[in-house]
Amino acid sequence: MSTRTVDALGTYCPVPIHLIARAITTVAPGEDVTLFADDPLVEIDLPAWCHESGNELIELVATAGEYRGVVRRPA
Repeated sequence: MSTRTVDALGTYCPVPIHLIARAITTVAPGEDVTLFADDPLVEIDLPAWCHESGNELIELVATAGEYRGVVRRPA
């Protein structure tokens, strides 16, 4: 299983979600995309986008003002 990484640090809503939405289409079903962001709205936007798009939010971790979200494309 491979993981693609999206660096959205320094961008603000809605850019992080647009970037991960584009990236998730480039991985095979069952693979993950990791998003790095520092926009606090990602705590709301990423789970909402996953719910709406049918992708699975594996984790969303905040550390020192930065967020790491892992999203899995459904199999």
